[in-house]
Amino acid sequence: METSIVISGFGGQGVLFAGQLLAYAGMDNDKHVTWIPSYGPEMRGGTANCTVIVSDDPVGAPLVAEPDVAIALNLPSFEKYEGLVKPGGLLVVNSSLIDAKTLRNDIDFIAIPANEIAEELGSVKMMNMAAIGALLAKRPFLTLDQIKQALDNHLPPRKAHLLEANKQVIEKGYESATAVPA
Repeated sequence: METSIVISGFGGQGVLFAGQLLAYAGMDNDKHVTWIPSYGPEMRGGTANCTVIVSDDPVGAPLVAEPDVAIALNLPSFEKYEGLVKPGGLLVVNSSLIDAKTLRNDIDFIAIPANEIAEELGSVKMMNMAAIGALLAKRPFLTLDQIKQALDNHLPPRKAHLLEANKQVIEKGYESATAVPA
């Protein structure tokens, strides 16, 4: 099984770390992974995206034209990636910043209030973890326990005080996505 994911949003939304976390969780669980970041010249406020592939088999090419999953954390990302998701794929959007629905009927669509979930549990900066939880609720190519363990293993020391809150945000994002019919 191979799953390709594009995560996109503004710089500062944790796009690159969300992708790294998926890649780390895959590596830690004997999967083959690729992670390719891309970001504009601005650190915060510019656009950022990354592509992650998690596979049971070696990854043939790290580039993805039609991802299985796209996570759009802001409206420009929704507009860019909605049409690129593979038929049968999944589009996860941050309804805190995106007031749009997909017109496509050949993909699964889930909208969660990622900013509100994260803010309720400590800091809006953890909203990327809500989106990861929602992704895994609809496409369980990794488990919540595997993601949480990857957080334990790879969260930078300067963010260690947010470890438990990040785990709670992941769980709340997961719960939010499972409460919405597919």
